[in-house]
Amino acid sequence: MARESGSDRLTESGLPIEPVYGPADLAGWDPQEKLGEPGSYPFTRGVYPTMYTGRPWTMRQYAGFGTATESNARYKQLIANGTMGLSVAFDLPTQMGHDSDAPIASGEVGKVGVAIDSLDDMLVLFDGIPLDKVSTSMTINAPAALLLLLYQLVAEEQGVPADKITGTIQNDVLKEYIARGTYIFPPKPSLRLIADIFAYCKAEIPKWNTISISGYHMAEAGASPAQEIAFTLADGVEYVRTAIAAGMDVDDFAPRLSFFFVSRTTILEEVAKFRAARRIWARLMRDEFGAKNPKSQMLRFHTQTAGVQLTAQQPEVNLVRVAVQGLAAVLGGTQSLHTNSFDEAIALPTEKSARLALRTQQVLAYETDVTATVDPFAGSYVIEKMTDEVEAAAVELMRKVEDFGGAVNAIEHGFQKNEIERNAYRISQETDAGERVVVGVNRFKLDEEEPYEPLRVDPAIEAQQAERLAKLRATRDQAAVDEALAALRAAAEGSDNVLYPMKEALRARATVGEVCNTLRGVWGAYVPTDAF
Repeated sequence: MARESGSDRLTESGLPIEPVYGPADLAGWDPQEKLGEPGSYPFTRGVYPTMYTGRPWTMRQYAGFGTATESNARYKQLIANGTMGLSVAFDLPTQMGHDSDAPIASGEVGKVGVAIDSLDDMLVLFDGIPLDKVSTSMTINAPAALLLLLYQLVAEEQGVPADKITGTIQNDVLKEYIARGTYIFPPKPSLRLIADIFAYCKAEIPKWNTISISGYHMAEAGASPAQEIAFTLADGVEYVRTAIAAGMDVDDFAPRLSFFFVSRTTILEEVAKFRAARRIWARLMRDEFGAKNPKSQMLRFHTQTAGVQLTAQQPEVNLVRVAVQGLAAVLGGTQSLHTNSFDEAIALPTEKSARLALRTQQVLAYETDVTATVDPFAGSYVIEKMTDEVEAAAVELMRKVEDFGGAVNAIEHGFQKNEIERNAYRISQETDAGERVVVGVNRFKLDEEEPYEPLRVDPAIEAQQAERLAKLRATRDQAAVDEALAALRAAAEGSDNVLYPMKEALRARATVGEVCNTLRGVWGAYVPTDAF
């Protein structure tokens, strides 16, 4: 929602939008340097030569609530309705590495995602869903290694080899310190854990995308498009450096890196943002890190429509917003897409609203002509100019991050958080003043909102999960659990890859909380400091 000020318009990044663009705006502009061909460096026009002309993007729907049984039923409904990939939402205790019966988890079990405490819950979550036939994305960060290993153990129970499972773990802990807050360990051991995941997947789960470096949550916290890609790519640089410092060759892990961005209603700038991000990453990987494999230079990304732009007022209007946002993501060349449900500003999506969100993608893919040609906006005066401008603004922000010594040092100084909060405050001021139009909120309001019955999570879930945990602890081989956790502790204290003993602990029915507490005992827990 770009700001209006008289006859002037600014992009979300604060860059001017001219009334008319033409050849003069691209004077001295080299198409080969800026564009190349689709599927070729610098990948401005897309990472694949044919893009959607061969097949559409992967249609994912982010879902998870209550118990594993309830979420499993929702996944099966989504698959039956045409979802091409699953995307798992976990509840807050799981995201923070706590069991459902931990005192700190009280009131949060199953509320914003599914509660997963052990392998038993994970087996229920994917019961009847063949893991060699679906691709699964899991939005999990600090405990990402645990959920990946639980997924692998479920595949083993199904008789599916690890080299046949595909999907993504978000695993992007740096943005948690910047914008989201579901961190567990301090930055340095968190980066060590990520490097261990990279190495483990290269050896054991070769088709898995080991990280989804996320700008989405920064955008939800108020980041502009330029800030979103700048701080996300700066985090990506930090992960690449960490893996190289751990002894890995860039071309051994970089092809499995992926990214996660938001798509707002401002179509033109969003398309420019995606194009700029691909170009910046390709140049970084080739020139700074010496990546030879073209797949290492490709910025592949998942997109989710902008939850922060959804409104509780006149929620059906969100159907229009989501359709526009989804179109922006497709025109920008996303590899997979989640479209938000219209009622998400009120509560978790109902089955009907989740189905409508999926239908939105299906209309874009099968009823429009945007999939008939690769990169429909290539050569557009306004898009190419905006791409250059967003790129320049993002590169300047990345330079400032480097001036701190990289993303981790900048985080410790509060730089990214401070910049995002400043932009969020600007957006709030513009909305309150009516300069930024939000339909149904500060203009075109109704005198009285129509009633809406949201989906509600049964509070009894917390007691049910506690009962499952009590039964688990009473029936498992406690000696085997203790032995496995001791091996995990020893690996964490030393330099061995922690995922191997972690997997055996989970196989023995150690809980998510027990595994995370073992690592907390060695690495400590992160306590943020406000530097500004």
